[in-house]
Amino acid sequence: MKVQLENVKPMDIEKRSFEIITEELGDKKLIPGTELIVKRCIHTSADFDYADNLCFSQDAVKKAITAIKEGACIVTDTKMAMAGINKRVLSRYGGEVFCFMSDEDVAAAAKANATTRATASMDKAASLNRKLIFAIGNAPTALVRLYELIQDKKLRPELIIGVPVGFVNVVQSKELIMETDVPYIVAKGRKGGSNIAACICNALLYMIDNDRGY
Repeated sequence: MKVQLENVKPMDIEKRSFEIITEELGDKKLIPGTELIVKRCIHTSADFDYADNLCFSQDAVKKAITAIKEGACIVTDTKMAMAGINKRVLSRYGGEVFCFMSDEDVAAAAKANATTRATASMDKAASLNRKLIFAIGNAPTALVRLYELIQDKKLRPELIIGVPVGFVNVVQSKELIMETDVPYIVAKGRKGGSNIAACICNALLYMIDNDRGY
């Protein structure tokens, strides 16, 4: 059996990948303004389920882009997501990326309160005097704590990206976020991950700082 490879230049691989995704989506209708986010999630995961399970609150993308332009920072629940976000582009607008999971004070607070570090890291983020976007790809307890902080009026995020992956309280935590009046992008069901959280952030950044020809 002879294997035939596409002759694609390195700089054109991503472009060709998006062409293939568009072709395979066919007549699938995506919410106007969300197309790049959905396609980038598919590009990251090779999973076309994201065309159906990504949920967007009203004007979530527009509001997130405005917040980024106004210097919003991104808080993640993993170092992996933090590493994957394009910090160079975000910094052009005054934003930074934070992950507090390894901080000593977060570990101490989690131990003292018998909570997860993800819960404690959300409490630390709530003390920041900055516009905040939360990109949660691993810990449902982070989403639960965000929900509690919002209900207690201790936090008002510019956007919550709720895409933790797994089985325990994953679906429920996402549904809690969708019950708030905070802008959200949520992957319904069990799928998600730190890579998906990062790629949604990057899709938003590339929609503003379009040097990739989208």
